Amino acid sequence: MKERIKQILRTKTFSQTVITSFGTVVNGILGLFFYILAARYLGPSKFGIFSISVSVIALIASIANFGVDTGIVRFVGRSITHDREKALKFLKAGFYIKVVSSLLVIILGWYLVPFAAIKFFQKSELIFPLRLSLIGVGSALLFSYVSSAVQALQRFWVWSGLNIFSNLLRLLATIGLFALGLFSVQSALSVYIIFPFLGFLVGLFFLPNFFKVKKERAVLSEFLKFNGWVAAFTIIAAIASRLDTFLSARFLTLGDVGIYSVAVSLTSFVPQIVFAIGTVVAPKLASFTSKTDVLKYLKKLQLFVIGIGVFGVVIGIPLSHLVIPFFYGGEYVLSIYPFIILLLAQTIFLISIPVHTSIIYYFSYPKFFVITGIVNLLIVFVGGWFLIGSFGYVGAAWAIFIGNIFNFVVPAIWVINKFRKK
Repeated sequence: MKERIKQILRTKTFSQTVITSFGTVVNGILGLFFYILAARYLGPSKFGIFSISVSVIALIASIANFGVDTGIVRFVGRSITHDREKALKFLKAGFYIKVVSSLLVIILGWYLVPFAAIKFFQKSELIFPLRLSLIGVGSALLFSYVSSAVQALQRFWVWSGLNIFSNLLRLLATIGLFALGLFSVQSALSVYIIFPFLGFLVGLFFLPNFFKVKKERAVLSEFLKFNGWVAAFTIIAAIASRLDTFLSARFLTLGDVGIYSVAVSLTSFVPQIVFAIGTVVAPKLASFTSKTDVLKYLKKLQLFVIGIGVFGVVIGIPLSHLVIPFFYGGEYVLSIYPFIILLLAQTIFLISIPVHTSIIYYFSYPKFFVITGIVNLLIVFVGGWFLIGSFGYVGAAWAIFIGNIFNFVVPAIWVINKFRKK
């Protein structure tokens, strides 16, 4: 076991993961302070409005992304070393898709927001924040574009730097708004929206000049064919991952949504770690051609994520009893129980990295997650609908926990059987 651990520590994946994890930790801390300030000074009800709006940004951005980020990592990462021009065509095609999607979301969403706020959420006070969120979708789409592009180029220091840059400026702007007495739901959302867009503008300087390349339509069909399945399961996964917040917003008070959202924001560092590790793992798995090599790699990776997961649970649960009352205030003590459940759920998500990334990038079979994603969505929706009614926001946390167990076990069985047959 000691020798195996030493081998893991010596791998290039580990060193690159340290870079992305460092960026993720710093980024997570900056984000955590932003959410602490927002939750503490807005109060549970207004923080509930802010959290719903942010969830809408994340959900619509996942849908409007149409799998572009995953496609860029796969195709640019595979082509950049031996066919640079083709890689640049993929970059240009992806950029145009992002711009068109952003404009369509803002135009169509502006007229649909009142219906969603009044008919689904049954809260008319959400109309203006949700319309503001539409602009945030465009900002998120453009920022994720440069982020996935530098990931495909394996420029992980740039990847970390862009995330830290945008989140640091966002936090400083928030502190400035507090000092001026201008902090509100609207100003918090504005800050949340503006700085990812600035990160996108800075990120363009680190990418090769893809605007000059011609005939990007030649790769569009290949790009969209892969992206179609990726987009389908990404949309399903995005809805499932935020359905707990939306169902809570429908059935509970805005104050309860605010309390639950603190638990959600505190556990959001786990998906950030998943993203950091996936940033390194994805282009590598896309390049493997040998079953023996990929199995060795996945075994080391599995040990690595299990170790991180166990450490996080052991430290996170007792720490929550101190952190939540001290930083957020006594109003949010009730966030501790849903936090513990969500932490366990997100740990399961963390240890799923080797399984999920191998299906997408090694087996190139994103279609699989469309099927499992639909089942997972039904689990979260049906479970959340009944559990929230019986247990409030704690029921929402249990629905996510059950869904994540399913989303790990079924793909793991598929991957094991696939390697036995291959």
